[in-house]
Amino acid sequence: MEPVSVSASPLVLLLAWSVVLLVAHVLLQGMLATKELGAAWNAGPRDDNKQPAGKLAGRAARASSNFRETYPAFVALAAGLLFTGETSGLGLAGAIIWFVGRIVYYPLYLGGIPYIRSLVWTGSMVGLGLMFLALAF
Repeated sequence: MEPVSVSASPLVLLLAWSVVLLVAHVLLQGMLATKELGAAWNAGPRDDNKQPAGKLAGRAARASSNFRETYPAFVALAAGLLFTGETSGLGLAGAIIWFVGRIVYYPLYLGGIPYIRSLVWTGSMVGLGLMFLALAF
């Protein structure tokens, strides 16, 4: 089986951009926590387990945690699709749905918008389900 190139499937690009999305989560969460708790806290050992008390920093932390809960599944399914050569159709559609859903989810969570945020999260899970179906059947 030939390796899949970037030109052969947008799935490779989605996988690469998903890393950018992960880094964006980590950076924004860190920036908001540091803004609230200070640079000395960020540079220190954080032995006191002090957490930001502000709404925005807390939301960023929870949104980042939520992202990291589903991210390994996305990476595993995308790798499986690439390995098997199933790089279009249902699997690709699922990957796009997951990726777009995760982008939309972040500002909804930071903005404290209920229900629509949950609907978007459910959509991203449907995307993972589609990726699984493309691999399993």
